[in-house]
Amino acid sequence: MATATEVTPNTVVVEETSPTTRRITITIPADAVNARIETSFGALQLETAVPGFRKGKAPRSLLEKRFGGAVLQETRSALVGDAYSKAIEEKSIRPVTDPELTKESMELALERGKPFTFSVDIEVVPNFDVPSVEGLSIKKPVAEVGAEHIDQEILRQRYRWGTPNRIEEPLQHLDRMIGRAEVRIEGADDIFFETEQALVVVPAIEDEGKGQLLGLLIDDLDKALLGKVAGDTVEVSTVGPEYHEREEVRGKKLTIKYTIRAAERITPAEVSALVEKFGLGTEEIFREQIKFALEQRRDGEQLAAQREQIFEWLLDQVHFDLPPKLSERQVSRSIARQRLDLLQRGLDENTVEQRLAELRGQSEEQARSRLRLFFILARLAEQYGVQVTEQEVAGRIHQIAQSQNMRPDQVRQQLSRTGAINDVALQIREQKTADRILEKANVSDVSADDWNKDVQSRAEEKAKVLAKGKSDAKPGKSSK
Repeated sequence: MATATEVTPNTVVVEETSPTTRRITITIPADAVNARIETSFGALQLETAVPGFRKGKAPRSLLEKRFGGAVLQETRSALVGDAYSKAIEEKSIRPVTDPELTKESMELALERGKPFTFSVDIEVVPNFDVPSVEGLSIKKPVAEVGAEHIDQEILRQRYRWGTPNRIEEPLQHLDRMIGRAEVRIEGADDIFFETEQALVVVPAIEDEGKGQLLGLLIDDLDKALLGKVAGDTVEVSTVGPEYHEREEVRGKKLTIKYTIRAAERITPAEVSALVEKFGLGTEEIFREQIKFALEQRRDGEQLAAQREQIFEWLLDQVHFDLPPKLSERQVSRSIARQRLDLLQRGLDENTVEQRLAELRGQSEEQARSRLRLFFILARLAEQYGVQVTEQEVAGRIHQIAQSQNMRPDQVRQQLSRTGAINDVALQIREQKTADRILEKANVSDVSADDWNKDVQSRAEEKAKVLAKGKSDAKPGKSSK
């Protein structure tokens, strides 16, 4: 029996409504309800000044008449929040989404002298087993940095640090422009999004016409832009990716109206100017530094390729149901982690945006795979006791800053504004987890050419499987 200073504990019932969802029903006993209501009104009496009464001296009956409904509502919310927090801790429940009160619970009122029972629905971390990961066969692509690679990188640097010149003549491949963009969603009267500072690059010839506009991958963007001049307006249509960060555009037909305000063409910098800019003395030293940077990038790509093999193996081996609601935040965080990875590899901003546009357009199965991998790596990180320090986060920010020719404090400010600091830590944790597995793997070297052929072959095979899946899913198609 509870003493005068104690209250009866809550009753908690957990129902498994699916492998990844739970309904938690909590009963708060009457004595706990009464105690919380008394505390709320006591605080109100001390803090409220009522005309005609000194502060803290207004009659309780008057306060209850004036503020009773609001106080009971606030008390109800506080009781529900506290009871839910205690329940998931006591029952070792690991939610992945915020709780949702059932419709019946939303309509319940809090009353003195009566227990309060409510139910919430939540999605939880999937339950699955991870097989032994020791002794995996992993291939390490090996490539030498040759003179042709150095020449290509020098050309890229010449354009990167070249001089932009305003042009009035018709646009060509790789010309850049700034302009006003308006996005409309089919069926809506108002403009969904608009900006005066939309930067667009005419796709390179090797991009086969595809380019990104406002973070969306547009087919035949080159056809819309080539030959246009400043002052022209173009209009392109696309369909919002099913796993775009903005839920409002997913699967919707979008029309983008783009007015070119100014266009520019880059005059590549002279090699001698780059040598002087970086204070390297001679072109020979400049080439040596370029080679060193390319070797570092190659080593990073090698490690990324090995990690990717581990990720693919885990996805092939571990299967489980995902929480049914793939929330906007989860998808956004996946894209944010991809951005960090690409920036860390030293890719320029335009290339990063192009890759991200491609990722947003991926299939549902690929998006679900990324989410499954998140849960698998989180489980393995716990198993291995992988921790991430603030020093590691600072080091990663420094790497990104160095690759993008920015100051670390500028990168940190950008990440803080977008809430991506936690994504940096998450990316480090996932990579450290993969590296733990890699330490126990059987690694064999393969030539870069053989590796690229293998990657291409696997990509084609995946494409066939995905295409078959879409075909089988078409309405009216029966299987025999």
